[in-house]
Amino acid sequence: MENKLSNDQMDTIGEIANISMGNSATTLSMMVNKKVDITTPNVQIVNRSETLDDYENTCVFVQIHYVKGLEGNNVLILKDHDVKVMTDLMMGGDGSNVAGDITDLHLSAASEAMNQMMGTSATSLSSMLGIATDISTPVVNQIDVESVKIFEKMFETPYEKFVKISFRMTIEDLIDSVMVQLYPVEFAVDMCQKFEERKENNN
Repeated sequence: MENKLSNDQMDTIGEIANISMGNSATTLSMMVNKKVDITTPNVQIVNRSETLDDYENTCVFVQIHYVKGLEGNNVLILKDHDVKVMTDLMMGGDGSNVAGDITDLHLSAASEAMNQMMGTSATSLSSMLGIATDISTPVVNQIDVESVKIFEKMFETPYEKFVKISFRMTIEDLIDSVMVQLYPVEFAVDMCQKFEERKENNN
């Protein structure tokens, strides 16, 4: 099977991602009580080794993968500062309480935010594709360049080519982070077919 998608398929993947992440943004917005904006997704095909090119020297990775119905990974890449702001907002603050190091509380808040967002996203994907889906518990790692190997270990897979869908996520002028979804190309093709079939059946 060729490791590529047609332009139409890339557009379909972008459309699916846009709807599901738009719903996720609404969920996050309710959690932080602020307006959350997510840009139009950037869809590209990358090698497995390039999947992490968006991260900075130190950041918090929150990873969720699908355990039913879908195959792929969702990774929220948050700068340390953004995690602190998000945690403060979730606890009812104004986002200014960002002193000190990242603690378990911060990691737990990032995990919960991702859990709720991807739960919403999985539900909307289920209805769009007509399949039951389920997600794993979030895995949170605060990593730097050296420990990126941890992530690569978590991401062991026989697939070499991935569809990488990246969004810029901003919360007013407080947070500016990257959300990345990774799907094996073979799976993305399958997802496009399900989406198109479902669309035709509903027309």
